[in-house]
Amino acid sequence: MNPRGEQAETLAADFLRGAGLRIACRNYRCRFGEIDLIVRDGATVVFVEVRSRASSAYGGAAASITAAKRKRLLKTARHYLAGMTPTPPCRFDAVLISGEPPRIEWLRNAIEE
Repeated sequence: MNPRGEQAETLAADFLRGAGLRIACRNYRCRFGEIDLIVRDGATVVFVEVRSRASSAYGGAAASITAAKRKRLLKTARHYLAGMTPTPPCRFDAVLISGEPPRIEWLRNAIEE
């Protein structure tokens, strides 16, 4: 991972921790793809996509989560959940970071299955 991406994920993890969520896993990888952060919001497993953009010139951070990326995230999340019984409630959030100094936007339920 490039240093900017690592810095964005650390900023997002700190932000979510400050909001009361617990970090369960960073950079979960399997054959289907990668999930930046997996956190716990109470009993809910939250899969978090972190996107960082210096500017919104090309649609900004949210626009960079394409349909193909969403499909990979869903498959990867299913892989992560496969070993859990019973399957906990889950959701997909996005943490968008833009500008300097960084502005953080947290989108809950950003991706729906």
